[in-house]
Amino acid sequence: MFLETILCREGKAHHLPYHQRRLDATLRILGFTRKYTLSRLITPPQSGVYRCRFLYDGLDFTIEYHPYVPRTISSLRVLIDDTINYPLKTTEREALEALYRQRDGCDDVVIVRNGFLSDTTVANIAVFDGYRWLTPEKPLLEGTTRSRLIEEGTLFPAPLRLDDIAAARKIAVMNALMGFVEVENGIII
Repeated sequence: MFLETILCREGKAHHLPYHQRRLDATLRILGFTRKYTLSRLITPPQSGVYRCRFLYDGLDFTIEYHPYVPRTISSLRVLIDDTINYPLKTTEREALEALYRQRDGCDDVVIVRNGFLSDTTVANIAVFDGYRWLTPEKPLLEGTTRSRLIEEGTLFPAPLRLDDIAAARKIAVMNALMGFVEVENGIII
C-alpha cells in the first residue's frame, strides 16, 4: 500500500494540493488509472489535531485518523547506506526501520547515500549555511513540506555532503506533520 500522511487541525486538512500531486504522481508511475480526490475524501474531526493516513493502491483506499502526538527530534546520528531506496511513500519501510534501530540513543538518523546527505527515516532535512536554508537535491523521498518550501523560495536544493553538516550554522527537519523544526542538539557523527 502507498500512503499520504496529512496534518489535520480543527477540521481542516493542511496542504492538500502537495499531497494530491504526490499521490497522482505515484499512481501514474505505477501505471494505475484510478484517481482519488483528497479534498473530497478527507473529512477530519472538527476539533483537535490529527494525523490522517490515506492508504491506497490502484484498486482501493482507506482513511484513518489518529490523534497527533508530535515527535521530538533533537539529535540525529549519521549513518551511511548506499543501497537504500525509498522513492515512493509506502507502508514498506523495513529498510528505514533497520536504520532507525541503529540510532544509538539519538532521536533519529541522517542517511548518507553515495557520499551525499539525503533524509532521516521520517523527515527531509535542511542545513542553514549562514545565508539560506539548503536541502539535499536528491532526497530519498520528495516530501510535501520540502516541495512547498522550495516552491515558496525559502528552501534551496543543493548537493550536500557530510562536511556541510559541520559547516552548518543550523540544522532542521521537516515533514507534513511537524512542519519545519530546527534540531536543538544537532548531529552526532
